[in-house]
Amino acid sequence: MTFLYILSWIAMVIHIVFITVSIAAGLYYIAELVEEYTQTARKLITFMISATVFVYILFIFCDNLPWSMILCGFAAQAFHGLIMTSFPFIRFLSVPFIGALVFLIINHFLAFQHFTSVYYPFMQVLAYFTICLWMVPFSLFVSLSANDNVLPTTVNDSMGSQDVVTNYFSRGKKQGLLSFFNYAKDSLLPTRNKKSF
Repeated sequence: MTFLYILSWIAMVIHIVFITVSIAAGLYYIAELVEEYTQTARKLITFMISATVFVYILFIFCDNLPWSMILCGFAAQAFHGLIMTSFPFIRFLSVPFIGALVFLIINHFLAFQHFTSVYYPFMQVLAYFTICLWMVPFSLFVSLSANDNVLPTTVNDSMGSQDVVTNYFSRGKKQGLLSFFNYAKDSLLPTRNKKSF
């Protein structure tokens, strides 16, 4: 019986590794889709924001959630909507982005406070966190790399010597989720050498 117990821990580690690799592969695929179809991603994220606002409106009439949770949820969705005005360009030091982060933290604090004091089944708590707190921020996180492949329309070069395309391609390395996954793929996975005959 001791050997089976040890074997169960080894199997659990293998499951965790496979789940992690599967999530990373899914994120990589979604990040590539977002980069390829930025307008479709914009429409989808805007729809998610509207659906989350609708869910919060239903919470007013259907459930007995605290008003602080509902109002903070509306405020977070308002900041998410402001982020979408400049999509796919997301500025990390802008007021909408910082406000969305602040309300994400506040919403988590209020949700943990409420759900630890009032009993709800686990699936209902998970549904609230998934739909109301995680869905839109996760979509925005995945779409952070979407502006890497969008061609610029103006040059912010102080010298004024380069044209738009030359300036774009001379900026250096891209920063974003897809760039991180490409770097991880290149550095962690073995490469195949082509045989020359």
